[in-house]
Amino acid sequence: MNKTWFRIGMAGVFLLSLALRFWGLGRFNTFVFDEVYYARFGNDYLTHTPFFDGHPPLGKYMIALGIWISNHIPFWQDEVNGFTGSVMSPVSYRWMNAFSGSFIPIIIAAIAYQISYRRGFALLAGLFTACDGIFLVESRYALINQYIVIFGLLGQLFLLLALAKQRQQRNFWLIFSGIAFGASMATKWNGLWFLLGTYLLWILAWFISWWQSFSFFGNENSPQLQQEFISHPTYPISGKKGSQKSFSLSSLRLPTSGLSRIRIYKIYPYNASLETYSKSEQVNLTPLQNLTQLNLIHIIIYLGFIPLTVYSLLWIPHLLLDTRYGFIEVHRQILLFHERLGGNTPKVHPYCAAWYKWPLMTRPMAYFYQTAQSPNEPPPVMGPPLPSGVGKIIYDVHAMGNPFLWWFGVAALLFFVGMLVWQFIIPRIKKKYLSPPTRLSVDTWIVLYLVINYAANLLPWVGVNRCVFIYHYMTAVVFAFLAIAWLVDQCLRSYHVQLRALGVTITFIIVIAFVFWMPIYLGLPLSSFEYRPLRMWFNSWI
Repeated sequence: MNKTWFRIGMAGVFLLSLALRFWGLGRFNTFVFDEVYYARFGNDYLTHTPFFDGHPPLGKYMIALGIWISNHIPFWQDEVNGFTGSVMSPVSYRWMNAFSGSFIPIIIAAIAYQISYRRGFALLAGLFTACDGIFLVESRYALINQYIVIFGLLGQLFLLLALAKQRQQRNFWLIFSGIAFGASMATKWNGLWFLLGTYLLWILAWFISWWQSFSFFGNENSPQLQQEFISHPTYPISGKKGSQKSFSLSSLRLPTSGLSRIRIYKIYPYNASLETYSKSEQVNLTPLQNLTQLNLIHIIIYLGFIPLTVYSLLWIPHLLLDTRYGFIEVHRQILLFHERLGGNTPKVHPYCAAWYKWPLMTRPMAYFYQTAQSPNEPPPVMGPPLPSGVGKIIYDVHAMGNPFLWWFGVAALLFFVGMLVWQFIIPRIKKKYLSPPTRLSVDTWIVLYLVINYAANLLPWVGVNRCVFIYHYMTAVVFAFLAIAWLVDQCLRSYHVQLRALGVTITFIIVIAFVFWMPIYLGLPLSSFEYRPLRMWFNSWI
């Protein structure tokens, strides 16, 4: 895919995301789900009304900023309500989320491109993210979960940009990465999982590097090292031909301009020699291969001290407003708040869903449900719906992902786990040696990046006993989107017609499924049959 078509495709993805988030944004002139908290809290900052919330303040700051801006422009004031404590249009406390959420597919596409330098993979990742339901729903209302994802992904994107740079440019992007990670944690504490994924990748990269170095220097007779070599621009080493210079198993990104011939080492168990390759034989690298260029000082300062400092500073406006609790005490109160939420059972809340229910989407969540007599009759803005059997038209806003996108994403991740087992574990069991692979391909690094980040954002919930909901899965599922996009891209790039057809088929299924379930993402009127059984396939979905 050339650069022009890639830019056109990404512009289309962004415009699609923007249009779907702003179209009918004020459809329900009331509070939807947790807008009853966050929209009011956002306005409380502007009216200087103290309040306590069980989460850090940044998400509410963003909503407050949207309200403040809307108060200074003459748009969106046709329908108003006073539910926030001030008279305003529902669009006033929703538009900032809609605008911010439109960039999530672009950020994910940028990450896909940065880890692979493949435009097709990036475009598919952006398209699939734009075709998800829960991100569309969350960004159309005054909720805060999407900001965890936005800032967490920006932290990882800036880190990847830092890994692709050197010296001062690297430090510049590392600073922004630390700021973004701090902002993610300042939205909700589970924003920390994005930083956890980064730590785990860095530790793994150093372990692999140590493992490779130990095996090469400590076990020259390893059957794997014999006859194998690193003849790949993943491991470029400069030096004179025939020299026995030291080498690093962590790669450096090669210059792409003014370079016609490249010398790199072939490493044998007993000697090292230089080979020359033409520019056309280069293979795209990934910044992930440069993780070992970050030392412990980088991690402590840029990915430790800076996120913690940003997190702490973002508390200042809230603590100045609500002087009942200091910095330490407010965190103790938040912990007590979560402990009081009770166990993870339907007795506590009908939509409680344990972490293992999220990947297969067995318990999505209704954010808004009302009935009316006809499509021309608006749903009641407050109060219970009409009695069962009386309402003929259903308005439902469901926090539900695109089923096929989520299911395909889980399948792709399981396939990745199988790849890693096949590459790292099975050969060592069969041949009974512990030497590592002599090189890790770009795709292996991509798979490691996606699997580790997915696990880092999902598995910490295993030990959480409070009631949790499907929207807590948003931080992990973005890596499932990237996983299925990578797999589809591999199919489309294949020489086999059957694999290319499979890639096209998966893409069409995901897009068609998004269109099919769109009415329950946007809260469009549906008949009883159109709602159930046509779209609510399982009882647990309702």
